[in-house]
Amino acid sequence: MARAELLQPFILKWEGGFVNDPLDRGGATNKGITIGTFRQFYGKDASVEQLKRITDAQWLHIFKSGYWDRWQADQIKNQSVANILVDWVWASGIHGIKIPQRILGVAVDGIVGSKTMAALNSQNPAEFFVRIKDERIKFVEDIVRRNPTQGRFLKGWKNRINDIKFSA
Repeated sequence: MARAELLQPFILKWEGGFVNDPLDRGGATNKGITIGTFRQFYGKDASVEQLKRITDAQWLHIFKSGYWDRWQADQIKNQSVANILVDWVWASGIHGIKIPQRILGVAVDGIVGSKTMAALNSQNPAEFFVRIKDERIKFVEDIVRRNPTQGRFLKGWKNRINDIKFSA
């Protein structure tokens, strides 16, 4: 079964430190945690200064309970499949559950339940991984088609997706 601590270094590698890019819809972000997400976990009055000083323990709590557990990834049989799915939720929210649910042919409700998990774990992991990777690339390209101002992020998004590798 997949383990969260094996994905954590990948995410931190791609997220870096504090940024507050006016073109990034997430706003102030540190280690990939947006101010909005930080406030969901630490109160609506949490400040950007507090986000700048996020601790490793706070980061891990948000990552595990807000993203890893959302996919119930401890139950995913293949680590690479867990990595690409959880990273998609991390990067794109509910789309990282709903689009895979559509591919799996289960109810597209954004909630990972027993039917979603059974369908997922019955897939050929290598084939499913490639399909998810292709869908993620299409997803980020569609973002830029709909909103060309996001084009400046496309190369980085694709590099990140392509950096996730499959292993059995």
